[in-house]
Amino acid sequence: SALSSSLAAPAASNGAAPAARNPMTAGRDRLGDFAPDFARYNDDILYGEQWSKPDVLSLRDRSLITMAALLAAGGKDGSLRHHIALSKKNGVSREEMAAILTHLAFYVGWPQTWHAMRLAREVYDDDQQERRPRP
Repeated sequence: SALSSSLAAPAASNGAAPAARNPMTAGRDRLGDFAPDFARYNDDILYGEQWSKPDVLSLRDRSLITMAALLAAGGKDGSLRHHIALSKKNGVSREEMAAILTHLAFYVGWPQTWHAMRLAREVYDDDQQERRPRP
């Protein structure tokens, strides 16, 4: 997706997030005709400025923070899965994701984390299936 490709980049040498490679257009593409201000905030401010801000947070850190916040908010829409996948693209290993979600379970609730564990397993299993040789 445009979001994944623009945000999944290696961290700068100082560990800070590099500038996004591609401009985000998901907000405008999906909601621009209905809610142009919201679409602009999504594309230009959230993803254009906040996610690409070269400060002390790496893309990996931003991915983990966002994923945890979505989980805590009860994220049952596609954004939680998307940010789990983005965390993976930004360097979070399968083992780290399982440990992070296990830790979060005690703070955000078991049912919500159970859902996130299933999503994470799908995301990380997709990668393993791609690496398996095909008959």
